[in-house]
Parts: sequence; structure tokens; C-alpha cells
Amino acid sequence: MKADKFVLVTGGAQRIGRSMALAIARSGRNVAIHYWQSQKEAESVRAEIEALGRKVLLLQADFSQPEQVQGVISRVLDHGTLVGLINNASIFEKIDWQKCSLDDWNRHMMVNLTVPFLLSQAFARALPSGEPGRIINMMDWRVFRPRSDYLPYSISKSGLAALTHSLAASFAPQITVNGLALGAVIAPVDGSEDESILDLVPSARRISLEEVNETLLFLLNGPATVTGEILYLDGGRHLI
Repeated sequence: MKADKFVLVTGGAQRIGRSMALAIARSGRNVAIHYWQSQKEAESVRAEIEALGRKVLLLQADFSQPEQVQGVISRVLDHGTLVGLINNASIFEKIDWQKCSLDDWNRHMMVNLTVPFLLSQAFARALPSGEPGRIINMMDWRVFRPRSDYLPYSISKSGLAALTHSLAASFAPQITVNGLALGAVIAPVDGSEDESILDLVPSARRISLEEVNETLLFLLNGPATVTGEILYLDGGRHLI
């Protein structure tokens, strides 16, 4: 019997992660959704994906705990083969160098950088020989222009960009590893961003969830020769 194939989306119960998980399901793939505290939202996404006729797994894990991270991939493998990994789960907190504690630093590095490495490592080790795989790391348009007011977040995402390049070379040719660097999509829940940020965006508007999904699916389903790339989906913001 042929094993079911899954794409794992971390932080897939809410916001952009939810939208991407649904887009992947609509494209005809089964989806594994990681979440932490958003069980109600995860159950809602599962119902929507099952209504599309696709299989879905819900995986609860606290990514600040290394032992819980290690079990995520194996739990997917209990149900099938993992062929895609979307490293989307992230911490985004406004903290400058003066207010940044060691705990703040370690939490951002763990969730935003170490977890994507651990999951990518486990994914590569588990992928059957001859089975192509795709890894997509979700980033920020400022990956090469870190913000001083979001210090640990910015540095962790810059590290993720470097990890993307390194793993793309290491995992080739079986696995492609790319990054998607987003600009303004959905406003942060902390209210730290208003529409004035669009004054510096050449396209003068937010990126739509549909545009995020289109780009994600290109990286997930497109040419296997595209690897080690970081695609900016920011309306040209990185140019200013």
C-alpha cells in the first residue's frame, strides 16, 4: 500500500500559516499542522482541509522545549511520508538591545532558528532515497537589514537566511531549500504597525494572502533547480 505524503506547516493554525496550510490542501496535498496553544483554531483548519478531501494531522508542540521539537517529524512518519516542510512558526517581539535579556535572546533563537534547523535535519534524515523534498523557510524582508528595535527577532531571521543557503548546498540535489521574505501582510497582533508603513513600499499596499500562497506553491511545486534562493514578497520594500 502506497504511503500517504504530507507537507508540514509549523505554526499552521493561525494567520499566514493557516492560509498556507489551506492553500497546500487545495493544491491536492495532505497537510500536517503544528500548533502550540491554538487548539481551537487548529481544529477549525482541520475541518476545512478534510472538507477538501485531503488528510490532515494536528501536531501540538511547544517549540521552546527541544524534546518536543524532536518528536514532531516522527509523529508525521507514523502516518506516512513527509515530503515538504514549511518553517513558519516564529516569535516576533519588539525588544531593543537595552531591554533584551538572555531569556529573550534564547527564546527567539530557539523558535526562529534552532527549531527550523532541527526539523530540517530530521526531515532530511527521514526522506526516502529517491523521493524529492522541499523546505521553505519563512522570513522577513529585513533579513539582510536587521532592525534595532526588534533585535533578537531580526538576528534570528538573518541566521535563518544563512541556514537556508547552507542547507540548500548540503541537501542538494534531493531537497530544495528556499526562503520567502515577506513584507507587510497581516498587521502584527501587538498593534505596533499602522498603514503609514506603506509610505515606504513602492507597491503602496500590503501583500495579499493569495500572493503569499501563490509564491509558496511555486517554491513547493516548481522547478527543482530553484534552491538556495530567498524570494522577496514585499512590494519592493527592500529596495528603499
